Amino acid sequence: MKKSLSFVLVVLIIQANAQISNRNFLGSKYTLEAVQKVLVAKEAYKPYPQTVAQWKSALPDTLIANTIKAGEMALNFSFEPIPASVAMDFVRSGDRERHANISYPKRNKLIDLLLAESMEDKGRFTEAIMNAVWSICEESYWGVPAHISQTGLPNIENPIVDLFTAETASVLALADYFVGDKLDKINPLIRKRIYHETNVRLFFPMMDHGDTYGWMSKTKSVNNWNPWIMSNWMMSNLLLEKDAKRRAEMLYASMKGLDLYINGLGEDGGCDEGPSYWFAAGGSVYDCLELLQHASSGQLNIFDKPLIQKMASYVYKAHIDGYYFTNFADADPVLRPDGLMLFRFGNAIKDPQLQQLGQWAFQNFPNTATPGYQRMRKLENLLTVKSMGNTNTYQPVKDAWVSDIQVMTARTSKGLYLASHGGHNAESHNHNDVGDFIVYANGQPMIVDAGRGNYTARTFSSKRYELWFTQSEYHNLPIVNGIGQKAGREFEAKSVTTVINDKEATLKMDIAAAYPKEAGMLQWNRTVSLNRAKNFIEIKEDYALENKPNSLQQIFMTICEVDISTAGKIMLKGDQNVSLQITYDAAKWAVASELPSSEGMEYKSFKTKWGGKKVVRIVLTNKAPTKKGEYSFRVE
Repeated sequence: MKKSLSFVLVVLIIQANAQISNRNFLGSKYTLEAVQKVLVAKEAYKPYPQTVAQWKSALPDTLIANTIKAGEMALNFSFEPIPASVAMDFVRSGDRERHANISYPKRNKLIDLLLAESMEDKGRFTEAIMNAVWSICEESYWGVPAHISQTGLPNIENPIVDLFTAETASVLALADYFVGDKLDKINPLIRKRIYHETNVRLFFPMMDHGDTYGWMSKTKSVNNWNPWIMSNWMMSNLLLEKDAKRRAEMLYASMKGLDLYINGLGEDGGCDEGPSYWFAAGGSVYDCLELLQHASSGQLNIFDKPLIQKMASYVYKAHIDGYYFTNFADADPVLRPDGLMLFRFGNAIKDPQLQQLGQWAFQNFPNTATPGYQRMRKLENLLTVKSMGNTNTYQPVKDAWVSDIQVMTARTSKGLYLASHGGHNAESHNHNDVGDFIVYANGQPMIVDAGRGNYTARTFSSKRYELWFTQSEYHNLPIVNGIGQKAGREFEAKSVTTVINDKEATLKMDIAAAYPKEAGMLQWNRTVSLNRAKNFIEIKEDYALENKPNSLQQIFMTICEVDISTAGKIMLKGDQNVSLQITYDAAKWAVASELPSSEGMEYKSFKTKWGGKKVVRIVLTNKAPTKKGEYSFRVE
């Protein structure tokens, strides 16, 4: 097999060049010899129930019945092959959905069948399991075409490891674990095929040239791909690899691989990809650490590291209310959090706030499932249900400052919520949004970051910033001479300071450097402040330009009903009689509103993203822009 790789992960085009700290928590604390000594042998490694009696002891009867019913619904599922024409969709049209609509359900249905057979143990699911396993093994590529650059079809002489290659390996490893003996009775070549394909597609590439992948970089921060893949590599290795020496070597290699993600975190453990991606990033770090703990009888354990605890706390620092979370960059605003996983993570690090968030989330979103990936988490979640208690004490945090990603969140006792950030425009899943802010009232979105659209070929290409939802011109930011911010590490906030106390929460920054030279900004000092005592938000701008601008505009994005009929006031009307007004100087500003496009593949999700509400762009245009000046807006 070829060691040289031409593959470039398109998802890393916009990866940040953050400071790398060579913490190496796992690699420095443990040696390969230590791992070999404490690693539970494959024959003794039984992380999940395997008999009817064990399942009955672990799960409520209703959950067992529902799981078996899901398996029954999968019995007639047709495990179709993936045609070459479908794989080519990505390079021909940019579409990812036709491939995903075949690939993801196959793996999900296989999990349903496996669990049903293991819990029932009557053999009526094994034939369907065999067909599922064989169909997946027959696929030329276990990943998605978007992750093999511009070829569309995979080069089988040079297998590429992506997220879903690793995910598939762990799904097949679970098939071996739960029904391996039954598959042997049908035909011993099935399990041999599982191991062969996993070895060729995951084990060998990772051990032979894993360090050539961008998400294994030692010099640049890496995103959620790293812990997501490491967790699946760990699981498939622990369950499948029979050679004890190689099993320990691969586990140690995956531990050092996970170090690379942790090394790229800032001192506050912030996730620049946002809370929805945290469940694939920080959440996958937890999956890894949980696996290591189980596979070593608790001997491989770094839950006591303060950085791990800070990384975990990020997710509740970003919680607004209900299913709304602070969303910058590509993160989704609506998130039904996996309470079972959060509860376990909170227990592991002894964080009551995370435990309570987990309990609250499970009470409010009990049927939350991992959507088409991180399937190993489903098993641990099943085994957590019995230990979940209720909580009446959970309250979102009053405020937070995550310094490494420069995100501030704050709220008042009267229901007004503000989040803003500095940062730079080369963050993972970046939008050009340095200085952006969002406002909620009584748990309802009022001034918003519109979020991302559907992923297509254009989303992670040189044309990414042709999409309006990535542009600063469609964020709550100023536009000078018709020019918005640009992408790149050099486009950043400077002189960032915060004041957070019982009276106020204020973020100050100079965002001039986030704009290109042709915008003519010498300085643009933005102050975003929440006045807790009087329950209002103020946005102040103090700027100096090289020349008198031809135009100066200020943008507000919302999903509310907008009323601009009264000069000096913009009324935002939400649901349940919740409303806010933006006050401006009518002598200086003209105001208009418009609807951004929702046509095209990338924009389809905007028809449902905000509960069917349309995203509205409010444009204030300065009537007599000056070379230097100050202005402000008030939201209350």
